[in-house]
Amino acid sequence: MTNIRIKAVDVYHAKKQVNNDVYLEHFKKQGKDITNFLNIMGRKKRYVIDNLEENTITMAIEATNRVLKKAGLEGKDMDMIVFSTQVPEVTVPTNAMFIHNAIQAKKGTVIFDMNANCAGMTIAVEQASRYMKSNPHVNTALVVGSDYLSLVADPKDAMTYANFGDASAAIILEKTATDTGFIDAMFEVDSSNRNNILYPQKGLSQTIKAGESAEFMQWLPFDGTMSLPYTYEMFESILERNQLNIDDVDMFCLSQFAKVNMDEIQNHFDIPEEKIIYVGDEYGYTGTSSPFIAFYEGIESGKIKRGDLILFWTIGGGHEFITMLFRY
Repeated sequence: MTNIRIKAVDVYHAKKQVNNDVYLEHFKKQGKDITNFLNIMGRKKRYVIDNLEENTITMAIEATNRVLKKAGLEGKDMDMIVFSTQVPEVTVPTNAMFIHNAIQAKKGTVIFDMNANCAGMTIAVEQASRYMKSNPHVNTALVVGSDYLSLVADPKDAMTYANFGDASAAIILEKTATDTGFIDAMFEVDSSNRNNILYPQKGLSQTIKAGESAEFMQWLPFDGTMSLPYTYEMFESILERNQLNIDDVDMFCLSQFAKVNMDEIQNHFDIPEEKIIYVGDEYGYTGTSSPFIAFYEGIESGKIKRGDLILFWTIGGGHEFITMLFRY
């Protein structure tokens, strides 16, 4: 039986790290105290791009080079490249094209971009895993998630401006005959919230033809807590249909969007503190790469080891959730 395992993971983040004091002072000048907001979101520091040389693609290339080196592989070894972003540097050609060129991948490589907002990289891993299982010619895949979120953050909106960080994560998937790797995934979508988070705010056609602003992301009040009951059901359902229970999970790599959501999940299932990785206080909220940066830090710290059962969970604008089980 063919399974899909994670061979390696690595990350890259912007060089500049900014602490809360900068944002507290910034919003104080606007007559706003965001102390409670920062506590709810769990922010202390975040990495942000402060130059004209770096962007979504450059961060992704750096993360990709790092993961290839770690895995002892080259670009020619990749049969598939999936690039996940919600802040593409270009819309044409596919951003994956730049990764393909940077690592000198072969001409027969399957490449494409995926945009499922913050849920994108997790969905990309799920989709790539299922595709690899069905395609006998794709044995190794690179999935890279990268978001330059501070680029579209509104200086008048704490949810974006004081919350976002800029980073990329890259993983290599490979086929294996061992009993490990991808297990299952589930989705939950509520499209009634489709207008809560928008970029461009008025859509591309209105922005280009009617001169509407595309400078900042629109983010109506939304922190994900209203959807947690669905999340609880997803966790229970995916574990039940795979003959597992919550105690079987060795580590939870969850969205780093809001610390309050992670705390609610932990309390609901009575999950021990040591089974949840939180890095949002260091990286800020990095969007699509968020759960995999947590995964990377878990491996680097020794908390995650080969053979561990990992539960990934994240949320995308609109909203959409994905819960995924992986045996690392």
